[in-house]
Amino acid sequence: MVKAWEHFKTITYHRYLVAKGCFAVGLYLQGLTHDLSKYSPSEFIVGARYYQGDRSPNNAEREVIGYSSAWLHHKGRNKHHYEYWIDYSTHEIPGGFTPAKMPRRYVVEMFMDRIAASKVYNGKDYKDSDPLTYFSKGKGRGFLHPTTEKFLEMLLMMLARYGEEKTFAFIREHVLKQKSPARRMRDRRMRKCVKRAFKRTLKQAQRDAAL
Repeated sequence: MVKAWEHFKTITYHRYLVAKGCFAVGLYLQGLTHDLSKYSPSEFIVGARYYQGDRSPNNAEREVIGYSSAWLHHKGRNKHHYEYWIDYSTHEIPGGFTPAKMPRRYVVEMFMDRIAASKVYNGKDYKDSDPLTYFSKGKGRGFLHPTTEKFLEMLLMMLARYGEEKTFAFIREHVLKQKSPARRMRDRRMRKCVKRAFKRTLKQAQRDAAL
């Protein structure tokens, strides 16, 4: 029961951190639904059994039985994991497997997921460069689509150099193009002003042509 409670607290805190990051960039639904499958019996029971606190229970399960049943269940139900996007065909795809390009909103959720995991497992020693360090260890293995890999690496490098506030602002305004209500209102006013000015110019031109 102690392990089950500790595992519950860990995955719930992780979801809180991801939701906080997703909310900051406007991904509200993804923030609310992130990793809900971890509470299912197929994942939660395994997670509680192999809970260690300083690393993923999935790694511990692999060491014992040779694979992670919880991970196999998890990766097929959560689109923020690149493994979800690995396609398979023995005829159309050379080599049988190929990574598909991930939609940007899921790459951003994966980015938030990596930040949260680093914060959970590194605790008070966490640094904004930790997610990039972890990413660099597995870079170039061909599991990520090249475009997805470059995009994720860019976000992680921005985080390491500029921190969360500036990186989240960049994601919100340029990657996802999410604007604040005040910014949207200003843009609407600007568009209306431009339209009115255009109409006045057009009417003046029509009057001049009639002379």
